[in-house]
Amino acid sequence: MTTRKLLVTGGSGFVGCHVRAECSEGGSFAGWEFHSAPTGWDIRSAESVHDWVGAIRPDAVLHLAAQSFVPRSFEAPRETFEINLIGTLNLLQALSATAFNGRMVFVSSGDVYGRVPDDCLPVTEARVAEPRSPYAVSKLAAEQLCLQWQRTEGLEVMVARPFNHVGPGQNGRFVLPALAKQVVAIAEGRLPAVIEAGDIDTTRDFTDVRDVVAAYAAMLDRGISGRTYLIGSGEERRVRDLLLAMCRLAGVEVEIRQDLAKMRPAEQRRMVADASCIRHDTGWHPAISIETTLNDILNDARNHL
Repeated sequence: MTTRKLLVTGGSGFVGCHVRAECSEGGSFAGWEFHSAPTGWDIRSAESVHDWVGAIRPDAVLHLAAQSFVPRSFEAPRETFEINLIGTLNLLQALSATAFNGRMVFVSSGDVYGRVPDDCLPVTEARVAEPRSPYAVSKLAAEQLCLQWQRTEGLEVMVARPFNHVGPGQNGRFVLPALAKQVVAIAEGRLPAVIEAGDIDTTRDFTDVRDVVAAYAAMLDRGISGRTYLIGSGEERRVRDLLLAMCRLAGVEVEIRQDLAKMRPAEQRRMVADASCIRHDTGWHPAISIETTLNDILNDARNHL
């Protein structure tokens, strides 16, 4: 079987590391040769992007690179747009300049929808995006830039809008790994049986990162050019319930104390996505149980204590 070259921007990040593993371990990207940017590469440099794309000559592109921390986008909106929008423009121009004729997945975010009323859930592709952060605006603008390239330049590109993806290797500033760290410390006798938490009564659509990676592979192989696909489990899960599930898996009983300092009011109390479009077009569906995901997050926390 001929090995195909997969160019992955943001290849050293949380999702990118799982893409690399799926390429090397015969997973959802079996048959693909993983190529990530060299050290010091900056997507804001058009020359640097052109040189890298020209050296790799990829068969497909997975565009993950982004400034993706929402609070940072309010602190530094110009930086966010330079990375997320102008960086995407640099990539598209480099692909055109090197006569790229493969397929590309642009990874956006479910954040582009902004505040969604409860009676409009689950979210579908038909809902009009109403972004509420510079990050979400930059992603929506980059989506449209990619789709303009599809319409006028003939680029085969699809847009992915993933919702919350979780799993081993995720940064500890995110809610589930942060809670898992406390659960593991309690199980090992390092902390008293008290969990300090923020607002854990919101619901979100959590999908294992490895299932999300499989969705990107399915889009590259079987997705329809020009389409936007939501990626989610279709399950609405409360953070509190996932915390209690991790406690059961770790064999601990805890008292939950909600820390007022962490109780930032959430604009979106509930969220769940309808991923039927990607299922219909590609056959993708989540395959990893939430129990497996939580176990792997706990094991990751154990390995890092």
